[in-house]
Amino acid sequence: MLLLTTACSGGGKDEGVTVGEKADAQAPQVTIDPGDGDVKARPEKGVTVTAAGGTLDKVTVTLKGRPVAGKMADDKTRWRSRTLRPGARYQVTAVATSPEGKSTTVNSTFATHKAPQELRIADVTPSSNEKVGVGMPIIVTFNRAVANKKAVERVLDVKSTKPATGAWHWQNDTTVIFRTKNDEYWKPNQKVMFRARLAGVKTGKGTYGVADFKRGFRIGDAHMTIISTKTKKAVAKENGKTVRTWPISAGRGGRVVNGVDVYLTAGGVHLTMGKENPAIMTSEWMGVDPDDKENGGYKEVIPWAVRISASGEYVHEMASTVWAQGRQNVSHGCINSPPKDARWFYNWSYRGDPVDVIHSKRKLEPFNGWSYYEMPWNRWVKGSALDRTVTTG
Repeated sequence: MLLLTTACSGGGKDEGVTVGEKADAQAPQVTIDPGDGDVKARPEKGVTVTAAGGTLDKVTVTLKGRPVAGKMADDKTRWRSRTLRPGARYQVTAVATSPEGKSTTVNSTFATHKAPQELRIADVTPSSNEKVGVGMPIIVTFNRAVANKKAVERVLDVKSTKPATGAWHWQNDTTVIFRTKNDEYWKPNQKVMFRARLAGVKTGKGTYGVADFKRGFRIGDAHMTIISTKTKKAVAKENGKTVRTWPISAGRGGRVVNGVDVYLTAGGVHLTMGKENPAIMTSEWMGVDPDDKENGGYKEVIPWAVRISASGEYVHEMASTVWAQGRQNVSHGCINSPPKDARWFYNWSYRGDPVDVIHSKRKLEPFNGWSYYEMPWNRWVKGSALDRTVTTG
């Protein structure tokens, strides 16, 4: 077999690199785009390698010795890479063989242009390898506003050991959230992996993603807590079985602001957001100075507190209201619990556990913390730039 590696032929850099003399009918021609020596290749175009008069045996694209992912066409005459990192230098090697058995090998080097403006992932919740509850959302925050949300959402990928149906929802121009379908939480005791193949994605005028991102976390046991403001009782379930019941005292009501009784505990599916021991709670959340006792001002140090909303609702210990727990709602909106039960709940719960408050006259809003399950599913999906659901299996 004759290994034929010929000199480059063809036009300028926009036409790519072509190898294989036209006079040799048995040698395949290989074209690489961007062309050899290009220093301003467009990251969003990636690399395309084509073969004429034969098929591609192998295509390797590397960045600092590391391979770049790509896909070969079914007929093996075309290979295309993923998007490329801005401001980076790449090496390409391609091998093609003709039906007559003659081979052509080509090598090329080029560089992508730098991003005038860089888009990066600034933060992701949950934390790396964190064990979380079955309601846990994936919250992705970017360092700047995303103009082309469709382009970004296409490169966001969620995989789980056990399949789930979910969807992305853009809360604003810098934050996108993934959650599972209403009433269909993550299945317990499994792994979830979030990936963003963001490098080289053009997200706006002069703006490119500059780095990929990967974050894995674990789903723990299925925790579900149901709290009734009517019976004044909390019931905690683990994997469908009741593991603890305790008396509570919920919000007493009686302070209406903009048509909302802020002293009532909001009714709906909350998610546990974090833990504080102790939590410093003041009346500043409702615009009242803690020293203004006549208008309901207060400042208290509260142990064993698990936050369930952004508006200041917690499940926490309150020894001073044990007399009311199970009998009367006396709090400013939190779930007062006996010391031993509050401590147990604090130690038992994960972030992302559903806490369903029932029988309240006040409705929980969908973005009061992580209360995303309060939004109807069809409306949640409409918040996807691609208007689609995602299967994570």
